[in-house]
Amino acid sequence: MALNTLLRDDELPDALDLILRLAECGADAVIIQDMGLLELPLPPLPRIASTQCDNATPEKIAFLEKVGFQRAILARELSLHDIAAIKRAAPGIELECFVHGALCVCRSGQCYLSYASGGRSGNRGRCAQPCRKPYSLVDAGGRVLARRRHLLSLRDLNLSDYLGELIDAGASSLKIEGRLKDAAYVANIVAFYRSRLDEVLQRRGLRRASSGAATAGFLPNPDKTFNRGFTAYFIHGPARGVGAHDTPKMRGEEVGRVASVDREGVLLESAFPLRAGDGVCWFDQAGELRGAVVNAASDRRFVPENRKGISKGTVIFRNFDHAFFTTLRKSRPVRRIAVTMRLSATADRVLVVARDEDGVEGACCVTVQTPPAKQADAAVETIRRQLAKTGGGDFVCQGVEIEPGSARFIPIAKLNALRRAALNNLSLAREAARPRPRALLTPNAAPYPADTLTFEGNVLNRKAEAFYRRHGVHHIEPAAESGLDLRGRRVMTLRYCLRRELGLCAGKESPAPQGKITAAPPLYLIDDAGQRLELRFACDRCEMEVWLEANASADQENRLPDRQCCSFKASRSRPATGTR
Repeated sequence: MALNTLLRDDELPDALDLILRLAECGADAVIIQDMGLLELPLPPLPRIASTQCDNATPEKIAFLEKVGFQRAILARELSLHDIAAIKRAAPGIELECFVHGALCVCRSGQCYLSYASGGRSGNRGRCAQPCRKPYSLVDAGGRVLARRRHLLSLRDLNLSDYLGELIDAGASSLKIEGRLKDAAYVANIVAFYRSRLDEVLQRRGLRRASSGAATAGFLPNPDKTFNRGFTAYFIHGPARGVGAHDTPKMRGEEVGRVASVDREGVLLESAFPLRAGDGVCWFDQAGELRGAVVNAASDRRFVPENRKGISKGTVIFRNFDHAFFTTLRKSRPVRRIAVTMRLSATADRVLVVARDEDGVEGACCVTVQTPPAKQADAAVETIRRQLAKTGGGDFVCQGVEIEPGSARFIPIAKLNALRRAALNNLSLAREAARPRPRALLTPNAAPYPADTLTFEGNVLNRKAEAFYRRHGVHHIEPAAESGLDLRGRRVMTLRYCLRRELGLCAGKESPAPQGKITAAPPLYLIDDAGQRLELRFACDRCEMEVWLEANASADQENRLPDRQCCSFKASRSRPATGTR
């Protein structure tokens, strides 16, 4: 279960009750962000540290291991080298890595832009995604470097070519991002990665963690469902070409360039297999993405339901493949677990045992008179044929074993009933044998990697404060969601750098005489409403920071804390800036 959000003091009892009830329902683990939960009497469920915990350093992951987490979901920005270093520092904790889906441009858990701009906190599950808005980029002198582009919007992650390397680096679980995605996306992407992972495991002679074999019923293709174009991001370290600056929407596969537009439709320069019902899109003269459904198509010509903004030279994209989605909708993905059926029969007893690929057995034995078969070979063939039938259930028969002396006359109806009962008992036995990890939590005083936490420590309740104090943190500023005025504060920390992305990296343009520079001059992002964000560059860390200007007109002036978010006081010699 996922409970990866910050919680107010008054929400903690309900959160605990929810965890207890879901544990009774058989939940395997709980994903959390708020450390205040560790101060509560949790059930012995394994605990997983959400990526919102900013799981980016060996020191942080080693700490999480010491305080009782069984798994950490790592930051998306990490390279293979980073992941391997974390595994060496914390060998006892499982590492879960993102491999596909939308990328948060900011380090997870460290983004406050949505909250600062309009009061919707990403750490409370209400991100308004201001990173997907258009911005203009200007320098300190007012020179426009980029006009109205989606400069903080990233392509989608796709690490399908690096699954083996991730396993080698220490990943034990692969994560697919799917926030607000539809069923078609889930089916397509999960089937794609299941197939790619099975290929890797087969090449390496490894066994999959789950039982059975999955069949999608269609040929998965990640290009067909929602994506903003793909990137391997920083899997080999900071890289360019990770931004999706033209649009945060899906444009899909390129169809071709327009040769002409007339009353009969749109003529392409070359043929493309468009079909009626496909969705196409294009950028108009103002750079805005427009789209339409294809009403008719043949060879090079197609007729869109509207053609506004299409002219000679316009590049057309297909962002909805009607035939693919039709096939996907009709498919029936299944997972089948291999079983071996074994029959033993005597004159007055018949036993059928179903044994699965994991060694779990289910059996059914009946007392019944079974005379020797007059035609032994035919009886054996009948037994094999009937026991091999598993229908459309969870199991598939990979073999039938018949004990010597069992070639007896057994009515087909009796064989079918024995098979069904054995498989049903196997299902019950599998559920009983299902691993139910227990993880008891013993509070300790393992030192946190820092003794001071600003609002970026995301401490929103008294229990979280108590947790960090026990682990050696002396100075704690309440979380932004307690009602902080974030003007003049850092609201995003990013490994993604616009200077690098746009070819303006100061370290490469004009390196300092002593070597690597520590900082570059600030730049500014301005949105359509005129809000100005300052970009600061920590070149020694190869990071970019987004700061809300001190004189910005902020909604915080009229915003109170979300009910009674946090009532403890910042333990500084002076009040934290902007606290109320």
